[in-house]
Amino acid sequence: MIDFNVLLPFASSALSLLFFLLLVDQWRERRRSYQAVWALGMLWYGLSAGTEFLGGAFGWSEPLYRAWYLIGAIWVAGWLGLGTVLLLGRTRFGYAFAVSLFLAGLFSALAQAKYDYPGSGPAAPIYFGIATLLAVAIAVDTFRGGTAWPRLAAAGMIAGTAVSAVMMATVSLPAPGWVVDPVTHIPTGELFPGYIRLLTPLFNVTGAFALVLGGIYSTYIFMPKRRVIRYSLDREAGAGRFLANLALAPVAIVVNLAASLPGAAAALFSGRIHSRVPATLLIALGGLIPAITSGLDRFGSTSGFFVGEFLGVFFLFAGFLVSIEVFRDLRVPFTAIVLHARPAETNDEG
Repeated sequence: MIDFNVLLPFASSALSLLFFLLLVDQWRERRRSYQAVWALGMLWYGLSAGTEFLGGAFGWSEPLYRAWYLIGAIWVAGWLGLGTVLLLGRTRFGYAFAVSLFLAGLFSALAQAKYDYPGSGPAAPIYFGIATLLAVAIAVDTFRGGTAWPRLAAAGMIAGTAVSAVMMATVSLPAPGWVVDPVTHIPTGELFPGYIRLLTPLFNVTGAFALVLGGIYSTYIFMPKRRVIRYSLDREAGAGRFLANLALAPVAIVVNLAASLPGAAAALFSGRIHSRVPATLLIALGGLIPAITSGLDRFGSTSGFFVGEFLGVFFLFAGFLVSIEVFRDLRVPFTAIVLHARPAETNDEG
C-alpha cells in the first residue's frame, strides 16, 4: 500500500532540490539577486520536505523535528517571498509589502490573544512592534521613490533567520522531543513554546503575501490592460489626493485586472503575451496553496498538508520555467548544454 506521508514529501523534496540546482545555475550566469534568494528558498523547501520524508519513512527524532519546524514552518515562505520583493524592488510594490508586514505582526498579536500560547512572554507585542516599524520604513521609502526598501526587507529577513536559529538551538522540548497528529501522523508545532510559534506568521504571512500579491501585481503590469478605474500614485499630487489614490489602488487593480482578462486570454492564445503573465499567475498559485494548507495545519487540520506542499512546489516550478525573466535559457545545470533557448522580451505594459 502506498504511504502518501512518505511519497508526497519525497516528491516535494526531489522537485525542490532539482529546482534549487536550476536556479543556482541561472544565477551563476546572470547574477540576479532574486535568483539567488529564490534558490535559497527552494533549498529550504527541499530540506524541509526531506525531513518529512525521513520522519515518515524511518521515524521522527528531536533533531529532525527541530529542523522541520525551523526550515519549513519559519524560513521557506519568507525567503521565497523575499525573492519576489527583490524582483519588484524598483516598483511601488513596497506599499503592498508594507501592508503585509503590518498584517503579519497584527496576526501574531491576535493569535496570541485568542490562543494564549504557553511560553510566549512578551513576544507578541515585540513582534508586532518590529513588524510595524519595518512596514513604516518600507512604506516611507517607497513613497519617496527610493530603492532601499528591498534591502530593508532583506535585512529584516536575515536578522529574523539568525534569531530564529538561535531560538531553535536553545529551546528545551519535553520528551520525546517531537509530536505528530495521532490520526494523519503529520507533524505539528504544538510542542514549541509560544515565542517560537508566533514567529511563523511573521515569515509565512509576509512571504505568502509577497508571492501571491507579487504575482498578481506582475500580471497586472505586463498584461494588455483595460483601465476601467484610473488612479495615480504621483507623490506631487498632494497628501490628501495621494492617500485617496493609494486606498483606491487595490480596488482599481482588481477591477482592471478582471476587465483585462478577455484581452489577455486572446493575447495568450495568439502568442503575443509577455511570459511573465502566465508565469506569475502560476507562481501566485504556488504560493497560495501551501499557505492555505499550512495555515490549516497550524489550527489542527493536517490532512491536506503534504498535498498542498507538493502542489505548491509544482506550480512554483511551472511558473518559473515559463518565465523568461528567470530561465532565459534552459540547460543542463552547470554545463553549456542548452535544452531550449528563448529570445528576450520587451516590457510591454499595454
